[in-house]
Amino acid sequence: MALVQELAPLLPPDFAAEPRVHLGRYFEIDVCAFEKDAPHVREWTSATDAGGTAAAWSASAPTMTIDADLGEQYDYEVLIYDQSRARTLVAAVEIVSPANKDRPESRRAFVAKCAALIQRQVCVSIIDLVTTRHFNLYMELLALIDRSDPAFVRSPPIYAVTCRGRKVGATPRLESWAYPLAVGQALPSLPIWLTEDLCVPLHLEPAYEETCRVLRIG
Repeated sequence: MALVQELAPLLPPDFAAEPRVHLGRYFEIDVCAFEKDAPHVREWTSATDAGGTAAAWSASAPTMTIDADLGEQYDYEVLIYDQSRARTLVAAVEIVSPANKDRPESRRAFVAKCAALIQRQVCVSIIDLVTTRHFNLYMELLALIDRSDPAFVRSPPIYAVTCRGRKVGATPRLESWAYPLAVGQALPSLPIWLTEDLCVPLHLEPAYEETCRVLRIG
């Protein structure tokens, strides 16, 4: 919420930032839709055979059945929408949680989510302040396209980065603004790209200080 408060005064009138928290199957804060208590009777017309009578069809047994826990993602994020384009998602600020880094499948899911957003030309910022698990999800994101960042040779466990995908002519390009972090040092400001040519700054340090003030963290 502090990040939303930091961004809100900087966004043009047609853009809106919203917080979203999803804690797996255990808890969720989100925009929800509820079905009415009274059951809704849906009309259904069955397929008919050549003779005009209803033709029943059922699926055969599955070709494979395995035990598989696909896991659930823990999401702490700020989503920014362009209201003038039917609430098109233009930017996402992803805050890494310990649960995003605790297992290989969790890390793959987080990286895949970010990659899918960037492919849609959604600006993605990753803020990773988790010091208990030394995995760099930004470097894993770059590894998907066999690339690396020279500034991250030592793979710092905490960092802040903004990535965006764009096309230069017919050539797809990934641009990033990446900053290794250190405990005790001030947090950087990240560019949040709303359009090809328009960005606003996300000042992380004031948002962090405001969070500490509200939560009375010394």
